[in-house]
Amino acid sequence: MDTARAHEEFLRTRIFPGLDGLRCLSIVLVVAYHVSGLHSGFVGRGYLGVSLFFGISGFLITSLLLREHDSHGQISLGRFYGRRALRIFPLYYAVLSAYVVLTLLFERSTMERADFFANLPAFLTYTSNWFVPLEPDKRIIFYFAWSLATEEQFYLMWPGVMRAAHRWGAVFFMTGLLAISLWAPWAVQTERLDDSLLSVRILASFSPTICMGCLAAYALHSPRGFAWVYRALGQRWVPVLMMALVLLAVGTNGTPYWLTSMLMAALVVSSCIRTDHFLLPVLTLRPIRYVGMISYGVYLMHMIALNLVRRAAPGQGFAVNFPLTLALSVLMAGLSYRYFESRFLRLKEKLAAGPSQPKASPAPSPAPASSPTP
Repeated sequence: MDTARAHEEFLRTRIFPGLDGLRCLSIVLVVAYHVSGLHSGFVGRGYLGVSLFFGISGFLITSLLLREHDSHGQISLGRFYGRRALRIFPLYYAVLSAYVVLTLLFERSTMERADFFANLPAFLTYTSNWFVPLEPDKRIIFYFAWSLATEEQFYLMWPGVMRAAHRWGAVFFMTGLLAISLWAPWAVQTERLDDSLLSVRILASFSPTICMGCLAAYALHSPRGFAWVYRALGQRWVPVLMMALVLLAVGTNGTPYWLTSMLMAALVVSSCIRTDHFLLPVLTLRPIRYVGMISYGVYLMHMIALNLVRRAAPGQGFAVNFPLTLALSVLMAGLSYRYFESRFLRLKEKLAAGPSQPKASPAPSPAPASSPTP
C-alpha cells in the first residue's frame, strides 16, 4: 500500500482496536508489581506499565484534538474538559471516598493514617505527584494516584496549548517538555537539582512517554510525517517486534528509561498506524479487550483487592495473590463500569466533538458500547 493511501485510511479510522489490548498489558504489569513487592526483574519493574498508559494517552488525546480541529476549525475546550471530567472524576472521587472510610475503620492510631489525611488535599486536587514523595520502604496509602495526577495535569495543560499555538508552536512546546522530562529526573538523581524544591518536583513530574505520544500523533497527522513513520513502523510485523522489545526492556534491569519510553511509544504508534498488523489478533481477544476497557477501574481498585486477598488468604505468595487480586480487581471494575461509570459515559458520548475522533475499541457486550479513552 502506498503511503498516501495508508495515510487517508489512518485519518478515516475511528477505532484503534489494539489500544484496549495495550491497556490490558499495562494494568497487568502494574498489578503484578504491587502484588510482588519486588523492585527488580520483569515483575519488579512492572511499574513501567504506567508509562505505556501515558504513551496511549498522549497519542490518542492529541490525535483526537487534531481531528477535531480539522473537522470544526477549532478545539472546544469546554467539550474536552466535560468529557474528561465525566470519564475520570466520578470513579476517582468515589474510590478516594472509599479510601477515607476504610482508613478510618482499619488504620486506627497508625502513622499511615495520619499521613493519608495529611496527603488528602493533594489527592483531592490531583497534585500528589508534587506533594507526596515516595520514601523507601514506607507504606503510603493511595500513593498510586501520582500517575493519575500526571495525566490530569496533561489533560489540563495540553489542549489549551494546542488551541493557542500554531501547530509548529505546539510541536516545539512539546519537544521542549520532552527534553525537560528526560533531563530533570536525571538532574535530581545526580544531585544537580534539589528535589525538595516544589519547582524541581514539578519539572521532574513530566512524563516522556506522554510527550513522545503527542509528538507521534502530530507526525502521523501530516502526510510527510506519516510517510516517514510508516516506512519505519508500518510493516505488519513491526508491532510484534515492538512488543518483544518492550517486554525485554521492562524485564531488563538498567534499561534506560528514555529507551523504554521510546519503545512504548513506538509500540502504540505501530499498533495504530494500520489495523491489520500481526499482533492485532492477540490484542483483540475478548478477555484482553475487556480488561483493557475497564483498566481505569482496575487501576483504582487493585490495591483494595490486594488487601482483601491478603486478609482472606494470609501468608500466600505471588502465585496465589496475583491471580486472585487480578480477578477480584476485574470483577470490581467490571461491576463499577456497568452499573456506575456507564451512567456518566453516556453523558460523555453526548459531548463527543465530531465524527472524526479516534477511539479505542468498542466495549464488548453486555457492557455499554463506549470504550473509555485513557
